[in-house]
Amino acid sequence: MHPEQLKDLLSAVSAGSCDVATALERLRNLPFEDAGVAMIDHHRTLRQGLPETVYGEGKTAEQLVTIIGRMIAHGGNVLSTRLAPEKGAVLQATYPQGEYDPLARTFVVLQQPLIAKGRGTVLVICAGTSDLPVAREAAITARLFGNPVDELSDVGVAGIHRLFAHSEKLRSAAVIIVVAGMEGALPSVVGGLVAAPIIAVPTSVGYGAAFGGIAALLGMLNSCAGGVTVVNIDNGFGAAYAATRINRGENGR
Repeated sequence: MHPEQLKDLLSAVSAGSCDVATALERLRNLPFEDAGVAMIDHHRTLRQGLPETVYGEGKTAEQLVTIIGRMIAHGGNVLSTRLAPEKGAVLQATYPQGEYDPLARTFVVLQQPLIAKGRGTVLVICAGTSDLPVAREAAITARLFGNPVDELSDVGVAGIHRLFAHSEKLRSAAVIIVVAGMEGALPSVVGGLVAAPIIAVPTSVGYGAAFGGIAALLGMLNSCAGGVTVVNIDNGFGAAYAATRINRGENGR
C-alpha cells in the first residue's frame, strides 16, 4: 500500500464514507501476506518509500505467477528482475498488462502513475554493447522508481572520444550509473570529469582473466577518482535503487 492510498483510506473512515470493519479488512495484509510460496512485504513502500521487487532467479514460473498476482491485486506497480525468457513468456501470457524486456530480463506491471521525486536525471552509461543487459536493468528500475532517466551506450575507454561527445549530459546529470566489464576503467574516467555521485556496476563481461567480473569489481573498488561507489557484479537493480535514494535526498523518500 502506498502512503497516498493509506491517507485516502483514513480520510474515508474519518469522513464516514468507509466503515471501520471495511478499513480493517483492507489493512489486514498491510505488513505482509503469506502467499504460500513467499511472504510478500506489502509494507515496504510505507517503510522505505519503494516497493518490494521480485528476484526471478531460483523461482519457478508458477511461484512467480503467484507472487506477482498477489502484488498486482494490491494495486501497486510491480517489478521482477533476472527472468529467463521462458519465465518472462509465462508472465507475459498470464499478465498481458505487463511488459517483459528480454534484454534486461525484467517484467514490469504499471498500475500507478510514475511520480518524479528526484532532484534531477539519473544517467545510465555502459561501456560496451555487451554490458547493455545490466545497464538496461538499471534504467528500467530507475524509471519505475520515479527518476527521469537518460542512457548512453558503447562509450567505453577503447574509444573514449565517444564519451566526450556527450559532455553536456555528463555535467547535467544528478546521479550517474556507470556499467562496465573487462578491466572496469570507465567509472574512474567519468568520476574524474563530473561533480555528480557515481555508482559503478562491474559486469561479468570479459575474457578469462576478467574472472567473471571480479577484475572489474576490484578495479572499480580501487578507483582513484573520488565519489565512486561500487555495487555487486551485474547488479543493475542495486545501482538504480541506490541512485534513487541519492536523487531523492534527505531520507530517500
